[in-house]
Amino acid sequence: MPDRSFLSWPFFEDRHRAFAQELARFAEDLGDLAHAHDAVDFACRELVRRLGGAGWTKHSVAGPGGVETLDARTLCLAREVLAYRGGLADFSFAMQGLGAGPISLFGTNDQKQDWLPKVAAGEAIAAFALSEPEAGSDVAALKTRAVLEGDGYSLEGEKTWISNGGIADLYCVFARTGEAPGAKGLSCFIVPGDAPGLEVSERIETSAPHPLARLRFDRVKVPASARVGESGAGFKVAMSVLDVFRTTVGAAALGFARRALDEATARAAKRELFGGKLGDLQMVQGMLAECAVEVDAAALMIYRAAWAKDQGQARVTRESAMAKLYATEAAQRVVDRAVQIMGGHGVVLNSPVERLYRDVRALRIYEGASEVQKVVIARQHLAGFEDEGG
Repeated sequence: MPDRSFLSWPFFEDRHRAFAQELARFAEDLGDLAHAHDAVDFACRELVRRLGGAGWTKHSVAGPGGVETLDARTLCLAREVLAYRGGLADFSFAMQGLGAGPISLFGTNDQKQDWLPKVAAGEAIAAFALSEPEAGSDVAALKTRAVLEGDGYSLEGEKTWISNGGIADLYCVFARTGEAPGAKGLSCFIVPGDAPGLEVSERIETSAPHPLARLRFDRVKVPASARVGESGAGFKVAMSVLDVFRTTVGAAALGFARRALDEATARAAKRELFGGKLGDLQMVQGMLAECAVEVDAAALMIYRAAWAKDQGQARVTRESAMAKLYATEAAQRVVDRAVQIMGGHGVVLNSPVERLYRDVRALRIYEGASEVQKVVIARQHLAGFEDEGG
């Protein structure tokens, strides 16, 4: 049974506590589907269908069929609870919110009515198409173009590392519209998954399997009404969405870390060694103590950032970057110690801790690698110092 004592912290309201407890009960019934290793396309579709049908996915969508306003604490709790049960369950929930995030935050009433009820109900799968072969963390380097033609746009270029690529019903695609150089000349577009000219050019296999693809856009035509937000405001759209969801990446890492700590603790308490329990050894106790400290520290940073966002703080760039950086790096260390405590059992393929070892690694890379988060934090820190006349 995972530790839920943190729900008594003042960051949460009763509705958050009830949400976490109810979702935990639901997640227990997902069984092996929550961490499927094979047939991940089918597993993700089924998870989205179940999460949507049970009313959980609506919390990741702001608008028709969803909630009135995205609540960062609810999103973080959802990812932590689902990640504890399995990486694919967390992925399926999170990508619905991220993929439809531009529509939730910047979409027109018609765009919201067309897509959000289906995403919220698990009837349509969403994807966030930002990264390119030569542009990941450096969004200003995007090369995919959207050329104005008549009463619409024609998209040309490539995207890669696109989660839900190949199974998505809609992609929020960021492309260069040329109003200005660099980040100021980008726009966001809704592209249906079956749009003519949209090709899945490669399915990418990773150590923690999930739908991931490289996409090619060969004169993909979309109407002007498919643009999300103002022309040239794509960077603002992308950063605003990531500002909401970046903290939730740390929450997913926290779910992995809690599960790893619980698995290691159970092993230490039961394993007979040298006439006693493995947990009697001071070195093992030290490892468990380090894990427990890092889990609590990560939780404090995550829910501090989420609370600040929900209290109406205009930007939580610094807080969310800190939360993601610390939580993902700490989770990697916690999982690694858990593997060590488990011994040979920790590297048995598809065992709980071995799965966690694969699941947790990517979180230090996507939605801004740890090194990028350090740059963001340092710039925010220096800017605050200069504003104070330091």
